[in-house]
Amino acid sequence: MAAVPVQEFKLEPDNELRFETELKGDSVRLEVIYLNTHAVLEQLRRKAEAEEGRGPIVMVVGPADVGKSTLCRMMLNWGVRMGRKPLFVDLDVGQGNISIPGTIGAVMVERPAMPGDGYNLNAPLVYHYGHISPEKNLELLKIVTSKLASFVLQKFETNKRVAHSGMIINTCGWVKGDGYKLLTHAASAFEVDLIVVLDQERLYNELIRDMPNFVKVVFQPKSGGAVERNRQFRISTRESKVRQYFYGPKNTLFPQNVQVNFDDIKVFKIGAPKVSAALLPEGMMPDENSMTRIVPVSPGPDLLHHIMAMSYAESTEEDLLTTNVLGFVCVLNVDTEKQKLTLLSPHPAPLPRNIFLISDVQYMEI
Repeated sequence: MAAVPVQEFKLEPDNELRFETELKGDSVRLEVIYLNTHAVLEQLRRKAEAEEGRGPIVMVVGPADVGKSTLCRMMLNWGVRMGRKPLFVDLDVGQGNISIPGTIGAVMVERPAMPGDGYNLNAPLVYHYGHISPEKNLELLKIVTSKLASFVLQKFETNKRVAHSGMIINTCGWVKGDGYKLLTHAASAFEVDLIVVLDQERLYNELIRDMPNFVKVVFQPKSGGAVERNRQFRISTRESKVRQYFYGPKNTLFPQNVQVNFDDIKVFKIGAPKVSAALLPEGMMPDENSMTRIVPVSPGPDLLHHIMAMSYAESTEEDLLTTNVLGFVCVLNVDTEKQKLTLLSPHPAPLPRNIFLISDVQYMEI
């Protein structure tokens, strides 16, 4: 297969988005390519201001460890320094740039994010997924992705400055098979204008083939600082993300140990094991919605060390699947004799909500 040329942008006098294509060698300066991309996004934002329209919605895709998060942070930082307030959407459930791993979310970025410090998380919108791998529950991930997209697009209708600034979307590194289907689903749900493909020609060609004509797909090199991360490093990073949620990046936060009675909370998990048709009574078919079923969980030792998402829902009559979360707690101790849980919580007792969704993500205090 012939090499895909590096693509740069320019705006023609009619303000239509065009692409300059030029084969470049190893000496290409990545920062120039990325800055060029930012410059075009800024011109599109100015066009949106002039026409009272919507700024660019950009999705960054590619396999693991090619610098997707880094490129997103660069484009967001440059936008903020131009006085913009872009939305950042994180769909990488294994990493957790906005909240903890096992979630997806969105936040309006108002100040530059430095490596290690993260984003200014002023009122982020976060949805529970509960797994660090997107393939664990594809149906659920599609549902919450669509819900998040619907909400943030409504934000554009109520806040013109945010609408003019546009949106940057980070994605996970699963780009084959069902992972590719998740990418195209997200592109449709968020009404993406531009997809930046990092470092994989096959993915670029597939998106060129499958995306509608109004979606521009461009290929760019991976970040020069991107390195492959081993399994242990990923585990350590996830643990660090969870700890930062409770204690802050520099241990500036002081979470509480809160005791709650078993009877005072309602715990659920999303998804029930699929039962083979061979094991069902004659005439019965497997439940096609089993992976999105809300299943009650009795508090017990199995909850120990698990992260639980505190749902914004005030009653179980609400749709727990698509209700965003208020925050997270970690189960530090389960006392079956006294029927009490000890929770690590950012909020002191009494807790503002009593409906929790259990996550596969675990955290142990050191």
